[in-house]
Amino acid sequence: MIDFNNVYIDYAVRMAAAVVCGLFLGIERKSRRQAVGMRTLVLISVSSAMLTIISVALAEFPNLHSPHSISGDPTRIASGIITGIGFMGAGEILHSGLNIRGLTSAAVIWTSSALGIACGAGYFYIAGITLFVTFLSLLLLKKVEMRLFPAEKSRTLKIVCVGMDVDFEKIQREIDSSGLVQRDVNIKKSLESDRVELKFSVNTPNHFNIFQFTEKMMQVEKILEVSIE
Repeated sequence: MIDFNNVYIDYAVRMAAAVVCGLFLGIERKSRRQAVGMRTLVLISVSSAMLTIISVALAEFPNLHSPHSISGDPTRIASGIITGIGFMGAGEILHSGLNIRGLTSAAVIWTSSALGIACGAGYFYIAGITLFVTFLSLLLLKKVEMRLFPAEKSRTLKIVCVGMDVDFEKIQREIDSSGLVQRDVNIKKSLESDRVELKFSVNTPNHFNIFQFTEKMMQVEKILEVSIE
């Protein structure tokens, strides 16, 4: 005889755990001003938990609600959840110029779904460890990455100068001293005029002062224009 009170209490605890996981991840994302927030991740986590509970219940108690119910493999619904969440995560990834944004948020969406599945299946210990490691990664590894790899954003530095006798070495020194990491350079010279256009593919640090850099570059002789895109 199945004790329905204990079963429903168990289901409620699993759903509540999924809410907590989604809520914590949503708070972390919103604190970084990301589009994915508390409502989205709570809904993902809770719905994943609900589908997992249903799939497990159908396997354990096939005739619980209907004599015509069919038992099945509980992993099939879980695999379907992961596939569906993959499409949602892909929609969060944006390509802005030379930079790609939203990869972390897409990973958080996928993790929220996985946490919901774990809570729905009753694996609270695994869900707790995963939530702890996820928070540790989101809060601490960002600082570690900024310290080890300060130049993060990819941009194009465009310098227009007069003639080929401009002081390229001084330009290079100013670029290096400003914290920019140069990856590539292209030179374009017009046959109709003496204008030379230099295009540098660079990585800029998070606290890059574009006004100070532009002012320094404009002091180099024969430079007419400096822009960063």
